[in-house]
Amino acid sequence: MTSQPMLTARVHRSGTVLAAAVTLVAAAVWAAHHGITAATYGDETGSRLAAVWAVTFLLLLSQTVMYHCERPRRVSPRGRRQLDALNVAVLLPVYNEDEGYLRLGLESFLAQTRRPTSVHVVDDGSTSSDYAAVRAWWLRAAAAAGIATTWQRTPNAGKRHAQAAGVKASPDADIYVTVDSDSCLAPNALAELLIPFAAARVQSVAGLVLATNHRTNLLTRITDLWFTTGQLTDRSALSAMGAVLVNSGPLAAYRAPVVRNNLDSYLNERFMSRRVMFSDDSLLTLYALGRGRTVQQPSAVVFTALPEKASHFTRMYMRWMRGSTIRSVWRMRYLPVTGYAYWAHLARWFQVALSTTVIGWLLLVEPVVYGNLPPASFLVVPFLIGWTQALRYLGVIRSDERMRQRAVTWLLMPLAVAGSWTVLRAMRWWGVATCARTGWGTRQNGAEVALTPAAPAARPAPVQAPLAKLLDPDTETTLQLALPVR
Repeated sequence: MTSQPMLTARVHRSGTVLAAAVTLVAAAVWAAHHGITAATYGDETGSRLAAVWAVTFLLLLSQTVMYHCERPRRVSPRGRRQLDALNVAVLLPVYNEDEGYLRLGLESFLAQTRRPTSVHVVDDGSTSSDYAAVRAWWLRAAAAAGIATTWQRTPNAGKRHAQAAGVKASPDADIYVTVDSDSCLAPNALAELLIPFAAARVQSVAGLVLATNHRTNLLTRITDLWFTTGQLTDRSALSAMGAVLVNSGPLAAYRAPVVRNNLDSYLNERFMSRRVMFSDDSLLTLYALGRGRTVQQPSAVVFTALPEKASHFTRMYMRWMRGSTIRSVWRMRYLPVTGYAYWAHLARWFQVALSTTVIGWLLLVEPVVYGNLPPASFLVVPFLIGWTQALRYLGVIRSDERMRQRAVTWLLMPLAVAGSWTVLRAMRWWGVATCARTGWGTRQNGAEVALTPAAPAARPAPVQAPLAKLLDPDTETTLQLALPVR
């Protein structure tokens, strides 16, 4: 197996992005106001709609301000020395993963500017491969790099039990880093991920997840746009308050007591008398919230493979929605009412319920019962809001894409919005109704996404001078890793 070309990227903030976001929000407010005043709704209905849109834009404005307040954490030289002394163990569960992606991720550990103390690979009874060649290579490479490592094969018991096997193999760890078997870390990802732990109250840190196969097809483009935007808006807003609700599986870190002290309940979670197989990341984040602050470090970047087929995406998303429903029950029960995370969680469900009600009213009740079609301006509002939030997507500069290529993906936001307001919304509520189905659902018959060595790889594109002048040197980070051109 040969390594893929190195990929570089820059994450930056820009005042231009903030100004554009404010402009688009203002346009959305105007469009909503115009729709209400131009429609033939009665005074009572019009007043209710005006109140609904006022609340919606107030929530949007507050979130916009909060996610622009997020900054990558920095550390003093003394703090860096303390972080360097930490025992950092990486937990890597493997189940029916593509060997190319698995090796790519392992290679990224060797390339870290701050290498982990140990890496613990647990093959959870894979049926598609025994990974003999990868295992032999990794044990030699890790030893040469001075990284302690274990590679276990266990009977299939699920991701949590595979992680627990890694925890038991690293009893002296101070920090546990959880990754997926297709995670490929940027060279400075681990060093950046550890920085927030310089603050004693921080209990978990989420990395920023980008796609390796984002240009494979329309589905991967839109998913990358939607997922990246969500991390840099919703999660960034929560991070500014130290209240991230869900860390992502491809890259997250936890203080060791968060994992060790809750290992029994983590392995034996039950919902409606059924064993819960998924939503492991959100449960670990909930444990962390119970001990202190949970944050995101946007300069800690990891690349992962997105679903390339609709059937794979559907199974993944349904797993997320069912897990989200279960986790919401636990948050209501266990999060302190005095904490910001509790109310942020309630506000999220309020927004979902409110938007669903408004859509149903405007598209069904008004036309069928009252004969009033929604004004065209109302249809513009969701797209303006989507483009506003997706401006954050343009702030992630990748060397395998020029800005105009990412702009083309940004222009696809109406498709993402339309899918989110229809198909994904229906799937969300179906996930609520079927949350008792707690099986994993993907990769049962082997890897569903494969790293193709023969795929054409783009050479790093030079950053043009006008763009370079826009980059904020305080938040710019260079990422390099072996990747194909996801």
